[in-house]
Amino acid sequence: MIRVLQSLIQGHYLHGFAHPQTFVSRISTMVSHPPDESDDPIIDLASDTFMMGQALRQAQKAFLSEEVPIGAVIVRNGSIIARAHNQVETLRDATAHAEMLALTQAQEVQGDWRLNDCDLYVTKEPCPMCAGAIVHCRIRRVIFGCRDPRGGAAGGFINLLQQPTLNHASEVTPGVLEEESIHLLKTFFHEARVKKKSGFSE
Repeated sequence: MIRVLQSLIQGHYLHGFAHPQTFVSRISTMVSHPPDESDDPIIDLASDTFMMGQALRQAQKAFLSEEVPIGAVIVRNGSIIARAHNQVETLRDATAHAEMLALTQAQEVQGDWRLNDCDLYVTKEPCPMCAGAIVHCRIRRVIFGCRDPRGGAAGGFINLLQQPTLNHASEVTPGVLEEESIHLLKTFFHEARVKKKSGFSE
């Protein structure tokens, strides 16, 4: 089973499907009927690739809820303590980004707003709002999928996560499962444009 998840997380199946609902169905099928695993390497369950795969699962949930597909998880000592995806439209809350919701969950789990020994994985570079919250929570490390050159605050547009005038800086690792993250976002916005052109509205 671990090796099956490895194939999914590394994106071997994601690129072949335009819609995440199909991807989710494929996951269910593979879990019920796993392929031959004899020659597959064993995945490191604490690796950046695995953890970003978990964030992508959250992003897929956002997609299926017609939210911008961004997902996040927070990890402490190799274990995920928080999982979240964008819920701006669902909650009618402009601050309900994946990172913000995950930070709130992690603080509740830890019983402390300080998350010094925690790492945050998110499928898209954090915006200024989220980056500010990350700094305030003192997240140790931020790992993200795709860059946002127009509005990213981890080096894309600005870098609030490593701003020398602030009282905390996070280590930043970009580009983990970048293609998968971009694919999901592009698919979402393509479908949104198609709906708009056809006059579809809720």
